[in-house]
Amino acid sequence: MKKTIVLLPGDGIGPEVTRAAATVLRECGQEFDHQFEFVEMPVGGAAIDAAGTPLPSETLEACRKSDAVFLGAVGGPKWDGFPVGKRPESGLLDLRKGMGLYVNVRPVKVLDPLRGISPLKSERLGDLDLEIVRELAGGMYFGERGNVRENGTERAWDTESYSAPEIERVTTFAFERAENRSRRLCSVDKANVLTSSQLWRRTVTAMNAGYPTVKLEHMYVDNAAMQLTLRPAQFDVMLSTNMFGDILSDAAAALVGSIGLIPSGSFGSTAPLFEPIHGSAPSLVGTDSANPVASILSATMMLRDAFGLSLEADWVEQSLLRVLGGGYRTPDIIEPGAHAVGGAAFMEILREEMQRTLEHAERYGWGV
Repeated sequence: MKKTIVLLPGDGIGPEVTRAAATVLRECGQEFDHQFEFVEMPVGGAAIDAAGTPLPSETLEACRKSDAVFLGAVGGPKWDGFPVGKRPESGLLDLRKGMGLYVNVRPVKVLDPLRGISPLKSERLGDLDLEIVRELAGGMYFGERGNVRENGTERAWDTESYSAPEIERVTTFAFERAENRSRRLCSVDKANVLTSSQLWRRTVTAMNAGYPTVKLEHMYVDNAAMQLTLRPAQFDVMLSTNMFGDILSDAAAALVGSIGLIPSGSFGSTAPLFEPIHGSAPSLVGTDSANPVASILSATMMLRDAFGLSLEADWVEQSLLRVLGGGYRTPDIIEPGAHAVGGAAFMEILREEMQRTLEHAERYGWGV
């Protein structure tokens, strides 16, 4: 298999975690005879410094032509004073729009060796393994907005707006994800208050007829947030609007104990984009303490969901679980009795474990 992968390291710890993802992808290419060509391009604050804009046209064009994109992180205090539209984060919105990305998938799964770091008791956490499917190209983040001063009083507004086709395309994606999992879909809205949510609920309900094996449930966003805290294992696939999904996916990520453990993927009309959900964490730059797990899992999402390479993804993930099971931890997930290591050492230990997995595949029950 031959694929072109664009790397967007970005800012802060972005370059560090991007290297981690590229490492496992290169290992997969070498061991399974795939040709992965990596093209590195600037985005975010790094792009502002280099080209005066958070998303240079050359970066967007390279992403559109690629087979998949990996994004590290963007932003930092250096650019906090920039106006809206010129900040590093603006490059992300422009990137999503320019690549036609309209759905984001965030898997939230408790890793057995790390159950102890969850803020929930084990019995409440259960076998947490859900996916949040978030609409990514519409809603309040892209709706009409404004700011005026009237009679000495300032007023600002942002508009939540959806069309039926926008809802239908993300709902189709969510139903298909549910069909390949436990066939349960919970659609989140605020239909008791918002007109846009009423359209959302009607559209999702009507589409259920095309997926008769999927059990559909509707839930108001406030109740969904509460249920995520009380009994998160009840969910399989959650579908939500852009703003609600932004909030719920971060809340769900906290359940596993660290934002440094959660991957994500975004899909649309061009190449898919994969990224860890954490930010640029400028305070960690140069300390070798960034957790690479979310980046590693984002890379395995790329292997599985973009390239159909499930065996390779399983190889990396099972090796990762054994490293964590051996007690190796970065500072954000340290536990009593665990071995504290830096990000670079963690990656070297993982590479060694991946090689052991190949050598002892039958013993580990992998690839046989």
